[in-house]
Amino acid sequence: MPTIQPCIQILKDLVAFDVLGGQSNLAIIDYIIAYLNEHKVEYYLVPSEDLFKTSLHCRIGPAVDGGVILSGHTDVVPVEGQNWDTNPFELVEKDGLLYGRGSCDMKGFLACCLASVPLLVSADLKRPIYFAFSYDEEIGCLAGPALVEAIKSHYNEQPRFAIIGEPSMMQTVIGHKGICVLETTVFGSAGHSSRIKEEVSAIHVAAKLIIWLESYMDNLVQDGKLDNRFYPNHTSIHVGIVNGGIAPNVIADRCSFQWDVRVIPQDSIDQVLNDFETYCISLEKELQQKFAGAKIVTKEHHPPVPPLSTEEDSTIVKIINEITGNNSIQTVAYAAEAGQFSQGGFETIICGPGDIAQAHRANEFVAVNQLEKCLEMIKGLI
Repeated sequence: MPTIQPCIQILKDLVAFDVLGGQSNLAIIDYIIAYLNEHKVEYYLVPSEDLFKTSLHCRIGPAVDGGVILSGHTDVVPVEGQNWDTNPFELVEKDGLLYGRGSCDMKGFLACCLASVPLLVSADLKRPIYFAFSYDEEIGCLAGPALVEAIKSHYNEQPRFAIIGEPSMMQTVIGHKGICVLETTVFGSAGHSSRIKEEVSAIHVAAKLIIWLESYMDNLVQDGKLDNRFYPNHTSIHVGIVNGGIAPNVIADRCSFQWDVRVIPQDSIDQVLNDFETYCISLEKELQQKFAGAKIVTKEHHPPVPPLSTEEDSTIVKIINEITGNNSIQTVAYAAEAGQFSQGGFETIICGPGDIAQAHRANEFVAVNQLEKCLEMIKGLI
């Protein structure tokens, strides 16, 4: 098995790349390419349209069906405004913990994959193991669909399984919620606040829409649309930002709010959005009787991310639980690229080193023994 020190060194190198979601990841990809070239592993790129970012995939082992994809993202979340005790982009080891932005989410998993390459290339694999590293996961899993399609179309053979290395304390995760982030803008008519009954206040209309969304969520619960594998155990709808108005005594002619929908696997993002659009159209017609220019426009910030729902008795669950010695099966409320790999036809789970409770916060860390367990899992796959 690869020793832990090379893995820690690789993680140190990876953490030094301060690639945030939305930024170019070419520098960190160049590092990964150089490492793969050193071990004579052929790789393929899936660049963004602007060529400032790219995903990478590769195969180690024979070109036969039934292989396993190990997948993770190269970007991290910002550190601005967080109270770090150390330089977030310099890996610091203390008492068996490795501190640094992305050490847990999810460069620790990437480091384990890369540290295992010497063992992978020297092993007599009967089925291939693939790497699939993406960009812009942290701002909406933007690269996942193209990466999945690239893998499916590039190779003559087809992988069967996918393991997404999001931090799960090396526990097997078979489900996560889907997500869609949106912005709704209401266009009303400006005027003196004393004319509130004669004008269309964009703020008042936005408030009505927000209340409707909250009631819609409550109705889903009352209708019994629940999945007790998750907490909360229902589809959630949340409004996080509201902007509108210029003065207390001026009726606002514009107001926007940003919101998200997180669906359990049994619910449909499209159904939620269709029902909301139906209500908006009805309300818009009513408002236009007062002001012809009244309008309600909703736009997606990024394409919806589908939920993950893998059966408990799936082969990949049995394989990973046998390798890791875990008996537990979990679900998580956050969204990840796992749903996209599952939608692409791969039997998919989440299993990676570190605790999600450490992600996205100051003094993020991953424990050394978590990396050791991840290396053991990859050895078990071999």
